[in-house]
Amino acid sequence: MDRGIYDIKDKVVYRKKTEQGLTEEIVRAISEEKNEPEWMLNFRLEALKIYNKKVNPVWGPDISAVNMDEITTYIRPDADLTDDWKKVPDEIADTFDRLGIPEAEKNAMLSGVGAQYDSEVVYHNIQKYLLDQGVVYTDFETGVREYPEVVKEYFGKCITPNLHKYAALHYAVWSGGSFVYVPEGVKVDVPLQSYFRLNAPGAGQFEHTLIIVEKDAYCHFIEGCSAPKYNMINLHAGGVELFVGENATLRYSTIENWSRNMYNLNTKRAVVQKNGKIEWVSGSFGSKVSMLYPASVLVGEHASSEYTGISFAGAGQNIDTGAKTIHAAPYTTSTVNSKSISKGGGVAVYRGLVKVTKNAHHCKSSVSCESLMLDSESRSDTIPVIDIRNKNVDLGHEAKIGRISDKVIFYLMSRGISEEEAKAMVVRGFAEPIAKELPLEYAVEMNNLIGLELEGSIG
Repeated sequence: MDRGIYDIKDKVVYRKKTEQGLTEEIVRAISEEKNEPEWMLNFRLEALKIYNKKVNPVWGPDISAVNMDEITTYIRPDADLTDDWKKVPDEIADTFDRLGIPEAEKNAMLSGVGAQYDSEVVYHNIQKYLLDQGVVYTDFETGVREYPEVVKEYFGKCITPNLHKYAALHYAVWSGGSFVYVPEGVKVDVPLQSYFRLNAPGAGQFEHTLIIVEKDAYCHFIEGCSAPKYNMINLHAGGVELFVGENATLRYSTIENWSRNMYNLNTKRAVVQKNGKIEWVSGSFGSKVSMLYPASVLVGEHASSEYTGISFAGAGQNIDTGAKTIHAAPYTTSTVNSKSISKGGGVAVYRGLVKVTKNAHHCKSSVSCESLMLDSESRSDTIPVIDIRNKNVDLGHEAKIGRISDKVIFYLMSRGISEEEAKAMVVRGFAEPIAKELPLEYAVEMNNLIGLELEGSIG
């Protein structure tokens, strides 16, 4: 399948590159390259020990092909961090130009933009009026250096290295990512965006995103990801830690468009305080294997979580995604609306968890999973885990799996629409509830990605 601009490969030019593999020497080299404080190096080394002790999960897709001895964990591009787009090296700038990143900024559709290329952020900018209100939006390395007390307070608290093997890997070799701090009462009126581009073959990307939204504040953060296709494994094991304060709201939108040689083993988690709200909007496209389950931990009364997600699994893909919600306080609410599309023998799985603790009385949760299979070779599974520890709970789970109706296709064709376009219209209609939750330019991108997946292959 021709993925157009997403598959354009740049010549790999780097300033610094570690050897393949994962050793203490490599971890120390990454830390030294970043001139990190001692506490961060110690955190990395402890995570490395945890990684070496843990085994691959056995309950999901087969990821035994991921061999860290063949992965390069750190590649610094030949570019310095800048807030002036004209200072970004031409070849890197051209890549982001094709992806439309600076255009969105120029048209004032974004409050701030970050662009990461391989292991480092090369461009970062934020509107001045937000700086004047105390909003911080910068790359994560700058966050560690300039806001050490805040980072130390939150880093590794939402996602711990002990969570699973690839969380530990992330903390051992993390590089790049974003640091966002929104002060009390501040509303960031248009989205912030970070875009992550992995260009080098046989490499890993391990960005860390830390977002803190204080009491009565609001922020919408958009994450975009892509990589060209190679005939070797690439690995993505990022980490996203979100902290939502009392009466605050954070919307976190993601469009992931990885290539078919990518293993996407990302970890995302939010902690939500009293009356706070986390909104997840997620589109998972590309990758050979994805294991991604954004988690919401509702620790304050009346805290809430909404997850809206779509995934597309084509030939040779196993897209294992879903959502986790932990109701850890009374009167908390959560909704999950998950959709998946599979074709060409692809496997699309919804794997989710709703956990209600003993003290979380009068909580409500609703889970809806819909799967659309486009042929008889594809597969779709719904694997929910529901763990309820008290009796005063309102919880529902619904799952639907179906195929495109022949009657609908016949009707559309009778109106002069080709069979291929008729089926594509049905698929886009199925995905429309997700698209309407995205800003316009990202809804367009998602529909384009669906079009790429469908091109010449439905039937």
